[in-house]
Amino acid sequence: MKPVAKRITVLLVDDHAVVREGYRRLLERDDSLVVVGEAATAAEAMRCDGELKPDVLVLDIALPGVSGIEVLRRILARRPAARVLMFSMYQDGIYASRALNAGARGYLSKACAPDLLVEAVRSVAQGRRYVSPDVEHAMSAQSSTAGNLAGALSTRELEVLRMLIQGYGVEKIGERLGLSPKTAANHQSSIKQKLGAESALQLVLIAKQLGLITDP
Repeated sequence: MKPVAKRITVLLVDDHAVVREGYRRLLERDDSLVVVGEAATAAEAMRCDGELKPDVLVLDIALPGVSGIEVLRRILARRPAARVLMFSMYQDGIYASRALNAGARGYLSKACAPDLLVEAVRSVAQGRRYVSPDVEHAMSAQSSTAGNLAGALSTRELEVLRMLIQGYGVEKIGERLGLSPKTAANHQSSIKQKLGAESALQLVLIAKQLGLITDP
């Protein structure tokens, strides 16, 4: 009898249960993949990764309280051989560059065709780098000036900046990112100081340079 091939084990980390369920169903349509666990927070992700040691960890960036990129760093500090695929709504080259530099094996945007998630997980499990075409394009289009500006901001500050230019106030930003309004306001002040922006218009112009806004 032909031996059954070992399936690739996957841990899903996303703070939306409905989203995780959709990803689970998509991945498990492929007989070579099995989702062995799910997590909604940074703490759950660390615990599940330690217990399950999945072949691939599919990790969102926008987690409540702690950025997914910080979770990535913590997991790799404890388990250097971990293979992490960042799967995010952020298509900007800035986020992808930061995640890959932090040790992610791949980066996939949620705007991609669903089948690419399966392809990405299998590639990362086999030790290959995987970046979705839209993100690869954004990375290649990113200027050195934008990279220098982005380097001044933490990943959480980039998320706050994105929401500020979308018109969200600090209370709503705090609610969506799992932060107190005071912490969100502190991030806002830090962003303006680091970027040398004194007005909302200046923030918008800088955000365009960073690729966080595209012209219609």
